[in-house]
Amino acid sequence: MRQPTRDAGRDRLSEGVARPHGSFFGRRKGHKLRARQADLIKRLLPRLALDIGSPSPPDLARLFEPPADAVRIEIGFGGGEHLIAEALAFPNTGFIGCEPYVNGMAKILTQIEAHNIANIRLFAGDATELLAWTPPLALTRIDLIHPDPWPKRRHWKRRFVQDSTVAAMARVLKPGGEFRFVSDIDDYCAWTLAHLARSPDFVWTAERASDWRQPWADYTLTRYGAKAEREDRRAAYLRFMKIG
Repeated sequence: MRQPTRDAGRDRLSEGVARPHGSFFGRRKGHKLRARQADLIKRLLPRLALDIGSPSPPDLARLFEPPADAVRIEIGFGGGEHLIAEALAFPNTGFIGCEPYVNGMAKILTQIEAHNIANIRLFAGDATELLAWTPPLALTRIDLIHPDPWPKRRHWKRRFVQDSTVAAMARVLKPGGEFRFVSDIDDYCAWTLAHLARSPDFVWTAERASDWRQPWADYTLTRYGAKAEREDRRAAYLRFMKIG
């Protein structure tokens, strides 16, 4: 199950770049990469990429140098606007960005190199595989921002938010950790609320309408989010806290 963001778009299959354990970095791409982007995919991505073919370390904080105070995952980071801003704002936090598209990887690698960012690691593949690899109680937050809504009923099973993935997130989040979800698609917001509401592991933190109608403090608007605002589509900003 691939979980691209809408920022990434739906692009063509590509051969990608081989991982050390035989599968592929970046299963899809759209526009042809520039020479510099291709160089970053070849040179920088292998240094930052997680190899989930190997056992996960007992402490994800030690994936970073120096070890991070906390670790977060962003699923489907698209153009990387939000992930880069968070990494710069919280230099003592370790971030794992998950994105299956080569073009998304190329864009974020350009920013990582330009800003000399040391607290991001990357996974070019399926977010459910990444969560399965992650040790229990390892994360303080998981972000899913403008995911593909898979609007046709027959495709709803492809949405990231499912009972199984909610349970997987509960396993890897620390008590008090959060799952944050942003979408301008009302149906997917209702779907997400329904799935999280029936989970015994999460509570919706909203106390008033402004808590979900307005982005949280210091939220960085993504390219797709800006487009939705221009087209007068209002997003919902949902926050769920892991309990117990």
